[in-house]
Amino acid sequence: MSVPARTRERILDSALAAFGLRGYDSTSLDDLASDLGITKQAILYHFSSKEHLLTATIELAVRELGSALSGAANPQARGFQRIEDLVRATFSLAARRPEVLGLVRLVSRQGGTASGELASAMSVMLGEAVRFIETEMVAGRFRRHEPRMLLLAVYSAVVGVATEPEVMRALGLEPDLRSLVRARRETVEFLRAALIAD
Repeated sequence: MSVPARTRERILDSALAAFGLRGYDSTSLDDLASDLGITKQAILYHFSSKEHLLTATIELAVRELGSALSGAANPQARGFQRIEDLVRATFSLAARRPEVLGLVRLVSRQGGTASGELASAMSVMLGEAVRFIETEMVAGRFRRHEPRMLLLAVYSAVVGVATEPEVMRALGLEPDLRSLVRARRETVEFLRAALIAD
């Protein structure tokens, strides 16, 4: 990998961490340059603006999320096993790279252009998830719900539990690995009760 390519990669990784953990508005290009030990102009050489950097960072986050989920999803898995595998992969990603889900959550909450870019980048993955849920409902393995609303509820539950350390603290839970494992287990059981048909 050439020096410019490595620099671009370092900028993206640093921006993902900063935007996902501190917030987009709370992070300036000067902050990023200082963290990386480079100049702001070096960032602007690779990314024409902070907004362009955010777009590239969203693409990186969606690729990492997609990779984590596709690696966990056994295409032969049916019913709740596939959901459980995806929940485990999401929590594992939250423990390993909290900035990825942090950025997804942040951008989806903010709305605007970045939110539209995120939705567009995730559309294929979400479409596949809706089709899976519909298939499982038709087969009688999942309770009947409106598939898109069900997917939204599952997404909100999993990403919310995996990425809300302040809410965990307010509930008297320290957001550490042990609590994350417990939260994952409880989320799986909650989803099992909600999804599996009697």
